[in-house]
Amino acid sequence: MITLYHNPRCSKSRQALALLQAHGIEPDVRLYLENPPTTAELKKLLVKLGIGARDLLRTGEDAYKELNLKDERLSDTALIKAMAAHPKLIERPIAIKDDQAVIGRPPENLLALL
Repeated sequence: MITLYHNPRCSKSRQALALLQAHGIEPDVRLYLENPPTTAELKKLLVKLGIGARDLLRTGEDAYKELNLKDERLSDTALIKAMAAHPKLIERPIAIKDDQAVIGRPPENLLALL
């Protein structure tokens, strides 16, 4: 089973969903803006992605600037708390399968999970 952190308003997210469906996969779609991940879920997700918290941030979002998340002194814990409180900050789409996860930018990255 693949879980897809999905934002239907995002073209890359829609493309990722279509790509999975084209391969006969109906993922468990998590509308993460409506059902944001907890800090614990984000920590596990980062391990599966193999990246740090800063690498999961969407730097073009207003909240990124408003919360001064560019500050390199901020810890991963602080960044994770910000993403949990403001899920728009989380890069999308993200596909998760077992102990692996990939960011679907480009959407073809999801093929690594198939």
